[in-house]
Amino acid sequence: MVGGQGALEDVGVVTAFGGRWAGRRVLVTGATGFKGAWLSWWLSRLGARVTAIALPPPTTPSLFEKLGLASAVEYREVDVCRAPAVAESVARAQPDAIFHLAAQSLVRTSYDDPLGTLATNVLGTAHVLDAVRAARRPCAVVIVTSDKCYENHEWDWGYRENDPMGGHDVYSASKGCAELVTASYRRAFFPAEKRAEHGVAIASARAGNVIGFGDWARDRIVPDCAAALAAGRPIDVRNPSSVRPWQHVLEPLSGYLWLGDRLLSAEAATAGEAWNFGPHPESERTVESLVNALIAAWGAGSWRRLDGGARHEARTLRLAIDKAVARLGWTPAWSFAETAHRTAIGYRDWTRLEGAELRARLDGEIDDYVRAARDAGARWPDGRADGDGDGSGA
Repeated sequence: MVGGQGALEDVGVVTAFGGRWAGRRVLVTGATGFKGAWLSWWLSRLGARVTAIALPPPTTPSLFEKLGLASAVEYREVDVCRAPAVAESVARAQPDAIFHLAAQSLVRTSYDDPLGTLATNVLGTAHVLDAVRAARRPCAVVIVTSDKCYENHEWDWGYRENDPMGGHDVYSASKGCAELVTASYRRAFFPAEKRAEHGVAIASARAGNVIGFGDWARDRIVPDCAAALAAGRPIDVRNPSSVRPWQHVLEPLSGYLWLGDRLLSAEAATAGEAWNFGPHPESERTVESLVNALIAAWGAGSWRRLDGGARHEARTLRLAIDKAVARLGWTPAWSFAETAHRTAIGYRDWTRLEGAELRARLDGEIDDYVRAARDAGARWPDGRADGDGDGSGA
């Protein structure tokens, strides 16, 4: 499962995306979080000059800390709710590209802190975009929101990029609002037809339910499973019949990186839109299916149903990815079984993975994923900027 340094040279993390991230100045917000840490590490392995801005790691343990990312990238403690600090960070970094991942990312927390959720997810996004406006320099911007930005009707089919924004809970509404803010800044200040004048290209990305080892956020099913399995106790499951689009963390990150690359290219005019990055329909499974798959990969364990309480959570959520497959040549590479297995084994090995061994594990995961994406027909592993191949993965 884990590739070594020689394997990296063979595939590898340095040459994916046509090697075009090497030397680029990249700003990542929310770098101390789960996805932010994986993305910052991947970018650094691609040779990018990464500036990471975020609050201190939100969990203990922390993938950001265990990887030693504070010394691998230029890390600055910045709260995206503070507009002057964000503007100063963008001006100082002079980025070629920005990946905005900073967020309050938990549905249940939004019930306890609705104003804080709105401040971080909506105003934080506006602060990043306004900092780009004030910087007055060419830049590609990928605003990462969530599949929960859509008005959820509990449909059995996936939501598409042109479906209405909405949200029963404040978290979901905040993600829909972030999408509206992004679209308005793009139209008002950075229209595609005037890119030659302002040099800025902006897109938004909506991922499915992202899993993989290294996430320790509370009230998330996978970290809850890992903690219970490690302690030898039953996993408490609130909503076992809820359906979610499960995907390994590297799936959406490859989409973000490829989208950012396209925004920096001649394709910017058509890439500056909203995009879904989700799994194939076979990975849209119940929570119970995921829990059972994690237990099987772990080799032991059990679960019990827990009263979910009065707080609303969507029963069914699916994501349509036709647009990214057809127009970007991006496609999911790992099956549900592969994703669950790698996730469980990563958590099972967590306590013994330290320093170079942990970094080698992440490099190996990336290496394996690049191979799988190439085999699936994705354009990005070789950085194909043209339409060579249909990108369908068929």
